[in-house]
Amino acid sequence: MMVNGYKVEPKANLRGANLRKAGLHGLDMHKINLNRANLMGADLAEANLIGADLSYADARDANLRQAKLNEADLTETDLRGASLNLTNLSHAKMHSVNLREAKLIEANLSHADLTGAFMSLANLSEANLRDANLGEARLLDSNLRDAKLQGAKLGGADLTGASLVNADLTGANLVGAILENADLTGATMPDGSKHE
Repeated sequence: MMVNGYKVEPKANLRGANLRKAGLHGLDMHKINLNRANLMGADLAEANLIGADLSYADARDANLRQAKLNEADLTETDLRGASLNLTNLSHAKMHSVNLREAKLIEANLSHADLTGAFMSLANLSEANLRDANLGEARLLDSNLRDAKLQGAKLGGADLTGASLVNADLTGANLVGAILENADLTGATMPDGSKHE
């Protein structure tokens, strides 16, 4: 399929492509190279991006709702304000990704590597973050209500002002995590106890 003069298909090399506001809804783009691409405001909802390279891409305000991004590379991708509700990001490489104000409601981030991610003001309510690596991540004022964080690595993460109401932190590593003004009401703590 031709979009903005680019042939969009699985395994295509679209490094640096300008796909700003492109309609890519539901397309099969597994293992595509979108490194450093402009995806600002693009519609990638329900797209198959399994194993894709979106590292260093600008995807601000993009719609990735229900997209398949399993095992994708999102290293330093700019996803500020993006919609990733119900998106599958399991096993994704997301070092230093920018998810400020992004919507990740019920997203699957299990086993994702979010080391050093910028996630302030992100909505991760009901998200699956089981066994995810959130070491040194910045989650200031983020919404993690009812999030599944079993076995997550949160060492050195900044959760200042975050809502962790009813979140499950069973087996999570919180060593060095900053929880100042975080709301842990009803949360299951790493040792299995309930926070009052």
